[in-house]
Amino acid sequence: MPSEREKMVAGDWYSCLDDELEEMRARARAACHAHATMPPGARGAMARELHALLGSVGDGAMIEAPFHCAYGTNIHLGAGAYINALGCILDTGTVTIGRRTLIGPGVHIYCAEHAVEPDRRAAGLEIARPVSIGANAWIGGRAVILGGVTIGENAIVGAGAVVTRDVPAGATVVGNPARPVR
Repeated sequence: MPSEREKMVAGDWYSCLDDELEEMRARARAACHAHATMPPGARGAMARELHALLGSVGDGAMIEAPFHCAYGTNIHLGAGAYINALGCILDTGTVTIGRRTLIGPGVHIYCAEHAVEPDRRAAGLEIARPVSIGANAWIGGRAVILGGVTIGENAIVGAGAVVTRDVPAGATVVGNPARPVR
């Protein structure tokens, strides 16, 4: 029988109320805390605990503090990717952020989709949906990106947008729900 972590990684329904997953979330909290409490002279750096936790980090990728992630291990940053302060990535699924992509302050990415039925939700059942953001994209501050979404290369997501559907390469979307403007 697969573990809850194995079910999560496979994209199957799993219970987030699991000891192994809680241990992983505790490691992520500790790494994010270490990142948030780095000395001021460490500007432009990433706490080694956070760097080691992430799935992959390209050259020159940077995350401003404070930052929060659920697990960290499912986050992949391309070279030169930048996440501004107050970023939150609930990475139950794989989150890929392309090279030179800019993510504004307070952007949230949610991969978890909770069960609709109250009993299943109370049991912690959820399913992980991946998020992919292409190279050279720009995600405006306070945007929210839901699981299962792909944002193409060179796309722009306006500040405060709620992205519930794929965004084609080169498109600009704004609003709630996010819709194309050109």
